[in-house]
Amino acid sequence: MSPEDTLGINHINAVIVARIFQNCSNLKCHLGTHSGEKPYQCNLCGMTFSISSKLKSHMRSHNGEKPYKCSYCDEVFSTNSPLKCHIWTHNGKKPYQCRHCNKSFTSNSHIISHMKIHTGEKQ
Repeated sequence: MSPEDTLGINHINAVIVARIFQNCSNLKCHLGTHSGEKPYQCNLCGMTFSISSKLKSHMRSHNGEKPYKCSYCDEVFSTNSPLKCHIWTHNGKKPYQCRHCNKSFTSNSHIISHMKIHTGEKQ
């Protein structure tokens, strides 16, 4: 039996090129993000998700849980990703750099907003 048969897919494109998965379950989970399949549904608002951990994070928006706390200040977050960006405001890290003027930013959303200056798009 081929890996494709085991995973229940016809073929695997170069989508997985640089990804390493510890087990078949993690690979299946990742492939679900590309297939558009969203089997996990919020029982409060109906939103759907491709992986259970995204649903779990989403549920925090309903119950107000914010388990991720900044070690520099009292700011709290419902997920780890915004906490990481927030910590960069304390330590000066600005990993997102504008390719037009070399100005740096702490978050992707900030550089996207900044890019409108260069494109003439309404802010």
